Amino acid sequence: MEWWYAFLSKHAERQADSVPSDEEEAFRYFFRTSRSTFHYICSIVRDDLTSRPPSGLIRIEGRLLSMEKQVAIAMRRLASGDSRVSVGAAFGVGQPTVSQVTWRLIESMEERARHHLAWPDQERMDDIKANFEVVSGLPNCCGAIDATHIVITLPAVESSRNWRDHAWNYSMILQGIFDHEMRFIDICTGWPGGMTVSQLLEFSRFYELCEAGECLDGPAQVSREGAQIREYIVGDMCYPLLSWLMTPYEGERSLADPMVDFNARQKAARMLGTRALARLKGSWRILNKVMWRPDKHKLPSIILVCCLLHNIMIDRQDQLLQSLELRDHHDTGYNEVNWQQEKPYW
Repeated sequence: MEWWYAFLSKHAERQADSVPSDEEEAFRYFFRTSRSTFHYICSIVRDDLTSRPPSGLIRIEGRLLSMEKQVAIAMRRLASGDSRVSVGAAFGVGQPTVSQVTWRLIESMEERARHHLAWPDQERMDDIKANFEVVSGLPNCCGAIDATHIVITLPAVESSRNWRDHAWNYSMILQGIFDHEMRFIDICTGWPGGMTVSQLLEFSRFYELCEAGECLDGPAQVSREGAQIREYIVGDMCYPLLSWLMTPYEGERSLADPMVDFNARQKAARMLGTRALARLKGSWRILNKVMWRPDKHKLPSIILVCCLLHNIMIDRQDQLLQSLELRDHHDTGYNEVNWQQEKPYW
């Protein structure tokens, strides 16, 4: 990995105060994953990045970029969110090369790493439900739902009110459903930020399946009071109360003790989704910075691949460095939409 030592020596001087002194930790600082996980990602994309005839854009001084260096360039672009010019300068390549190798990685991961983001089978779901009950005390809970905005700029010709969200940014919205380990088990993205999260939910395939009884249709559990509790997920007040989506009671000051207890348990479960999105944006900062005029047709693929990388880190037990975690909410500046509805409790 000759490219790594050249990259490290260049950056260690510029960012001496923030780059970890340990080499393995430094690698995780720049590329978010351990070197073992990095090589695993290389194994996923190897055939695509080596078998396709490369263009002259990824040749330097007459030599073809190694497959590992291509992956490093792409992952650094996703991890840092830095401009293509800046990332290219760090690796000694031009802006077109950064664009090309990043998109090659995204296309390959989108096709070959999909198995890292899938709805759980019943055995896996039983494990998820058992762990959610340990975390929150809620029986038969299958996941937590949350959403976040990916802020973008748009050229005037593409600007429209649909893409303007309620924080007055142009954005694309991402909905995620998460298990107890903060792993994505379902996503929906590609829709304009002008939608509310409840509208996004209703446009998602997940909603269609749940309403048709084809998802969250596993065995019910019986509460201590003898009530039948079907499978469900939890979300905050931005979401509608549904038979398979539990939201908190409103009006904390006027709630009876059982309702307050339910809210505390419900929050413990749903905050896993909020923390997961903060970890996603902390790891893959391209989603946390304002993205300059992205191709709106390609942006969903970039978001998906970042979600896949997020899951791969969890699957391979890679921990995000504390210095890279977001200190604020993943959607700082956005206000919740309160839904005035009666909430059931157990």
